[in-house]
Amino acid sequence: MPVHYISSEWLTIDQVNRILTDGYTLELSPEASERISACREYLDRKMETANEPIYGITTGFGSLCNISIDHKQLSQLQKNLVMSHACSVGEPVPAVVVRLMLLLKIQSLSYGNSGVQLATVQRLVDMFNADMLPRVCTQGSLGASGDLAPLACLSLPLIGMGEVDFKGRRMPAAEALGMMGWDPIELQSKEGLALLNGTQFMSSYGVWSIINAKRLSRLADKIGALSLDAFDGRIEPFCAPVNEVRHHKGQIDTAAAMRRWLEGSEIIRQPKAHVQDPYSFRCIPQVHGAAKDTLAYVEHVLEQEINAPTDNPTVFPDLDLIVSAGNFHGEPIALPMDFLTVAMSELSNISERRVFRLISGTRGLPSFLVANPGLNSGFMIPQYAAASIVNNSKGHCWPTSCDSIPSSQGQEDHVSMGSNSAVKLLKVVENTERVLAIELFNAAQALQFRRPLKTSPALEDWVSEYRKTVPFITDDTVMYPYIEASVEFIRNNP
Repeated sequence: MPVHYISSEWLTIDQVNRILTDGYTLELSPEASERISACREYLDRKMETANEPIYGITTGFGSLCNISIDHKQLSQLQKNLVMSHACSVGEPVPAVVVRLMLLLKIQSLSYGNSGVQLATVQRLVDMFNADMLPRVCTQGSLGASGDLAPLACLSLPLIGMGEVDFKGRRMPAAEALGMMGWDPIELQSKEGLALLNGTQFMSSYGVWSIINAKRLSRLADKIGALSLDAFDGRIEPFCAPVNEVRHHKGQIDTAAAMRRWLEGSEIIRQPKAHVQDPYSFRCIPQVHGAAKDTLAYVEHVLEQEINAPTDNPTVFPDLDLIVSAGNFHGEPIALPMDFLTVAMSELSNISERRVFRLISGTRGLPSFLVANPGLNSGFMIPQYAAASIVNNSKGHCWPTSCDSIPSSQGQEDHVSMGSNSAVKLLKVVENTERVLAIELFNAAQALQFRRPLKTSPALEDWVSEYRKTVPFITDDTVMYPYIEASVEFIRNNP
């Protein structure tokens, strides 16, 4: 089983994807262990000599920051913090996102700026490796002062509380710890705050969305190329000069991808009776390209975020400095995630328009892609489904980062709402996958009506593989299993 060592080396989103999909276990590198221990030792010494209160370490939290806590009660203070803040509600967070939350929290604590015990971070590593996943729900975070409610639920099992999904069932965390022979962690000063502050809930959703959005962006070009050929479209809008003259990298890359996918196509080479194609085909480089550029920007921002400590206060042992600031505020990633939500919605929007064109009964294709329309409705309703999904995505495009509701008696008077940006981003990414699958379903059907002409060898091979699970539809049949099979196909055959 491959091992990923938690260290100060830059963690890329592609690396995160490999860790999640290739069965990696985690291990703290010697340097990470040394940094964590050194920071904790510094904090213990500092507490013995400090003459002034230190926020969150010897004081209460939020608007209670002016209340000093007796040293004998500091451990209870941190435990109380975790318990009282565990207020996430709503739908359960997907298991893969919870695993990501563990990974990114470990990474954030490993820099030696958080003041946690080495044992606390090691327990998070052990939970990841054992696939012991805390029960976390999607709602409750304001995306500032950290993802307090969901991260508290993530942290409850450390102290033997809450619930986990473990060995195929949900159980009390205390039972799971007992099965592993683990004692609950006795939290020390600052630790509860270090665990709860931070952006690991929203950044985990963001990273998982980016991983899937990158795959869908590539697929949108491939499926779009198949649709273009099935619609008997023109290749000229994808030539290099017309796209390079506008300079946008995403547009240039998309046009090049379309040319590659259609290389060797018999259909694309045949003379065309029409001078222009509808925008949903002709403007694929501009629309898909804009989504690519947005995705590249958001990936850059999220990588910056996951390679940083984001709790508060931040401890700098080498500078003899403890700073209470605002690195937990989610605004730097909330705005980009709202931006990517719009981009992914547009990718599905233009895909649905191509579906609409394929069933329109033009360019020599039969109405609704059936040989005998009337008795058979054919592909009439998959387009309805795609339109409904696109409408749902558009409803998620209102940027939640535009809103702020003050909390903690006004101490936290501006929040990012980035957690809601993150959750709806993943919903739109999943919606986009479904719409692209419906487009493939239609494009493969339409291609059959171009026979004996063939599309490119690359696309012919792909369609041949697709036909092993989704047949050509001759007469009306139950369609939803084929839509589900199409989703599964593009998930496993990018």
